[in-house]
Amino acid sequence: MSNLAMEPLVRNAWYIAAWSHELDDGPIARQIAGEHMVIFRSGDGQAAALEDRCCHRAVKLSLGKPVEKGIQCGYHGLVFDGSGACVDNPGEQLNPSYNVRAFSVVERQKMIWVWTGDAEQADESQIVDFPYHDLDEEWNFHFGRYEIAANYMFMIDNLMDLTHLGYVHLSTIGGHPGEQDVAELEAARTERGAKFVRWMMNSTPPPAFVAAGNFEGPVDRWGEFEYVAPGTVLQWAGSHDAGTGGREDRNKPGGLVFRLLHQATPADENNYHYFFSSAVRGQAPDGQANTLFHEANREAFLEDKLFIEAQQEAVSEDPSRKLILREHDKAVAYGRQAIHQMQNAEMSQAAE
Repeated sequence: MSNLAMEPLVRNAWYIAAWSHELDDGPIARQIAGEHMVIFRSGDGQAAALEDRCCHRAVKLSLGKPVEKGIQCGYHGLVFDGSGACVDNPGEQLNPSYNVRAFSVVERQKMIWVWTGDAEQADESQIVDFPYHDLDEEWNFHFGRYEIAANYMFMIDNLMDLTHLGYVHLSTIGGHPGEQDVAELEAARTERGAKFVRWMMNSTPPPAFVAAGNFEGPVDRWGEFEYVAPGTVLQWAGSHDAGTGGREDRNKPGGLVFRLLHQATPADENNYHYFFSSAVRGQAPDGQANTLFHEANREAFLEDKLFIEAQQEAVSEDPSRKLILREHDKAVAYGRQAIHQMQNAEMSQAAE
């Protein structure tokens, strides 16, 4: 038995706060791990994240606009650079006491990562590496984001146990429920989370796979998922025609091979931002398979949203009632162990 409760926030961590292209239309107001931020790109092209509150009259800086030196408050025109310092105080001299909190930001691989905890502990080597976002000759990604009213770890649990696919996603990415229930599974604990590889040999391709991969018969299908605490899941998956050597060489030509990045960035303990990207190998951005598969994923993730938010509602009504772990939940258990390790480390540091 396990509580599988809503998890407290981990603040000494890097979270995806936005996709890079989201800043093209101006500043973004977003709550990340309990912090209200404005995320923007100043005139020099650098991404930055500040407390979304001007130090003058507490107006949200996200109501302002990016300028050459930073972001200009829309109320009285004060400008703050990426470090949070006021660099323009219209009609008055600069005052070094005028400043707002700044958050460490790293932009790479089409993602804006923000550190929400102690700035001195912000280690860029801990940012999840996903080079496929930059390999445009082979992978052309579509990007999406949903707001989900639930604890962020409920999404991680959902991704680390795929037996729900045949029930929740029967008409999209799921497939036959019975085949999902007996899939081969190898799960392991990793240094920063959990990983599993799952095989469904000679299985029925789901509707989304048929549409994107033009399959006419059974397939050998795999899914490799890695959870990196606190909020990232990396997915490499696909199918080849059954009996054509796909298990021996998943990278062989043909079939339907795809990669996804999933990110559950907590807004607070009861809400999270679900960032997701997907690409079908070898497809142009507007390629038919790429487009069909992304749209199928968007529909499937809304199906997940329905169930995850229902789970949150039920758990909130009575948090004391325990939830069970089944045999299929090995990777779920390993993932919860990883987040507990991060939580314990953060509490120990705070107590010093």
